[in-house]
Amino acid sequence: MQFKWASVWGFVRRNLLTTLTILGVIVGIALGLGLRAVPAEGDSWSQRDVTYINYVGDLFLRTLKALILPLIVSSLIAAVGSLDLSLSKKIGGRAVLYYLATTVLAVILGIVLVVTIKPGSDRDGGEADASEAPQRNVTTVDTLLDLVRNMFPPNLVQACTQQYQTVLKPPASKPDETDIYRWTITGAYADGMNILGLVVASIVFGVALGATKRENALVLQFFQQLSHIVMKVTGWVIWLSPVGVTFLIAAKILEIEDLGDVFGKLGLYFAVVAGGILFHGFVVLSLLFFLLTRNNPLKFIANMGQALATAFGTSSSSASLPVTMQCLEEKNNIDPRVSRFVLPIGATINMDGTALYEAVAAIFIAQLRGLSLSFGNVLAISITATAASIGAAGIPQAGLVTLVMVLDTVGLPAEDVSLIIAVDWLLDRFRTLVNVLGDSFGAAIVYHYSKAELQNTKSLEGGLSGATHLSQDLSDPELAYHTDTILANDDKNSRL
Repeated sequence: MQFKWASVWGFVRRNLLTTLTILGVIVGIALGLGLRAVPAEGDSWSQRDVTYINYVGDLFLRTLKALILPLIVSSLIAAVGSLDLSLSKKIGGRAVLYYLATTVLAVILGIVLVVTIKPGSDRDGGEADASEAPQRNVTTVDTLLDLVRNMFPPNLVQACTQQYQTVLKPPASKPDETDIYRWTITGAYADGMNILGLVVASIVFGVALGATKRENALVLQFFQQLSHIVMKVTGWVIWLSPVGVTFLIAAKILEIEDLGDVFGKLGLYFAVVAGGILFHGFVVLSLLFFLLTRNNPLKFIANMGQALATAFGTSSSSASLPVTMQCLEEKNNIDPRVSRFVLPIGATINMDGTALYEAVAAIFIAQLRGLSLSFGNVLAISITATAASIGAAGIPQAGLVTLVMVLDTVGLPAEDVSLIIAVDWLLDRFRTLVNVLGDSFGAAIVYHYSKAELQNTKSLEGGLSGATHLSQDLSDPELAYHTDTILANDDKNSRL
């Protein structure tokens, strides 16, 4: 049989970016390990040297993060505005139901693994630098209340750069008070985009726009075109990912002082968390995807390779959002109205990997401390880990901060986070990868069950999938006809 070079070249062209990004991950690991053997000065690399290595990766990460705000706002408003209100409710409800169900499954899997294998029993967790652990004084109730507060930001401009946090301080009249529930409650705005608030605001704006399509067709067209422009810029930035990922991973490996010591002390814990996360993502979620859609999950995952490699390299589900959207729409043929509605919600509330990690970490630390957990304690951990994962920001190592909330459930101090911080940098990449995979499976499942409704409910000039045609003038008779058909199905003879 004659070898078909044309077929090979076609495959390479279709998967070139994915292949280069995966190669970037491998080269980054090799580069980091190789540079560790050749210290720049003395016995180890200095912080300044590591900063130089990380510089290119930092620029790539900054560029991706710069796209988050315009991408979420334009995509959500355009996607929700393109649908009628009943369909928006159905798609949103299906997405939230899927995300909550898979998060609960992840927590249950993590608890079963850590209780069965017991990685923390009769082992020394080793001494760690407690100064590296998050030291924010917080209660579980306050964290949950802050989660809801941030859904309703008082200033949308401020929400682009800051989010609200409750701050507890000892009362002035009794500065030595140890009961944190008796401390004075104040609040402050911490640096960091309030993505949850922006998602809620964008959905509300999109619903309002969808309810007034007839009067505001041009506004909807503006957001659709803006979304199309942002995705075009995203496509350019994505081609930088192989280089950016290489330097991000190499620099992170150089930061660890003793890789062998780290994994020697926490090897079993690392294996339980990483194994559980990967099993949940590539077995549980894949099986769920197959049962619900009857589609091949392996082909779907292969088409998401670029997004998964970017998630592993950047360790941020929010930063990976542009790449995830592109892979879903261009390679897995998911309707953009669904992907751009569901994915920003998923990147905010769907954190399967984080939920599993936090449940395992809390019980592992309890095992290290010799603390016996009752069924009620385990149940409280599962509920709190689910809630904490929803409140975790889609940024690198945000799970460490919300883990404090889970530790509070079983009465463990925040300083105990330092026991696992040594390997968190790598586990963070695994759980981000599964978070992104879970978001992608969710969008595909929601699209599968919404196909018929999407076909019956046309958006303005073909919705987001027709963005390339939206530059036509609304005065064009053909466009006017289609537009009016969409906006006034009950009066087919009317015109804009």
